[in-house]
Amino acid sequence: MKNKLWTERHRPQRVGDYVFVDEKQKQQVINWINDGSIPNLLFSGEPGTGKTTLAKVLINELGIHEYDVLEINASRENGVEMIRDKIHGFVQTMPFGTFKFVLLDEADYLSPPGQATLRADIETYSSTVRFILTCNYEHRIIPALKSRCHTFHINKTDRTEFTARAATVLVTENVEFDLDTLDAYVTATYPDLRKCLNQLQVNSSAGTLLTCETAANEEHELLVEASTAFKAGRIVEGRQCLLQYLATYPSRVEQIYRWAYDNLDLWGEKQEQKDASIVIIRNGLANLSLVGIPEISLAATLVELTSS
Repeated sequence: MKNKLWTERHRPQRVGDYVFVDEKQKQQVINWINDGSIPNLLFSGEPGTGKTTLAKVLINELGIHEYDVLEINASRENGVEMIRDKIHGFVQTMPFGTFKFVLLDEADYLSPPGQATLRADIETYSSTVRFILTCNYEHRIIPALKSRCHTFHINKTDRTEFTARAATVLVTENVEFDLDTLDAYVTATYPDLRKCLNQLQVNSSAGTLLTCETAANEEHELLVEASTAFKAGRIVEGRQCLLQYLATYPSRVEQIYRWAYDNLDLWGEKQEQKDASIVIIRNGLANLSLVGIPEISLAATLVELTSS
């Protein structure tokens, strides 16, 4: 338990522990729990706002047998093969209870053919399977798939509540901190609570919360090291730095593209080099959802940036 991520250790398990921004949504969830069933769901919203947590709260409150639940992160597996090999095989067998549940995180990373294949499974197995999809960017979900789900947009929590939840975790974990330091982390990460808790955990291993500036410097050093290695042609070393960064910040792939854009001077001093770098960054970000392993696309983008 000691090494478990705070985002998992402090994840709400019951509907009473989950913080709803919208009271109508809270009542809808309570009604589903009371009825003992849910429709196919699409939870959308910004990263870290509680989409996956709400999905797991629902599954827990409905008392679903663990063998009736399949969880997949589509940012890592997003092609037709995954749908056929994992989801199709899972939904074909009869459930232990009334329904089987497929929780598909970051479904907006699914390729269009993958989404079309998933749509067919949703229709075919509607009598025995329920699907819960989460996404950051609802516009990436094809209309035919979206129309088969009850869409639930989760708004970001109030900043005061966000700060209070982060502070509660620090107190529970016996970490010493001051409010100004915590507020700096909140400013840097709001409304992504997952990102905030990950940063707080990484930067409080000694029992005292580091200042946000110190943490940011250490974080950026890994990215600079990766870029330097790529620029020198040391691809393996660059990927190792990148993987080390992603192991610490697993949900921050897209933010690295923003970092690359904010630091155009790293890729060239001349204006034409900076202009070319913007196009490379844009193409890398646009192609991110088409690649089964996002780190590959990210590494390829950094290699292209450092060789342009």
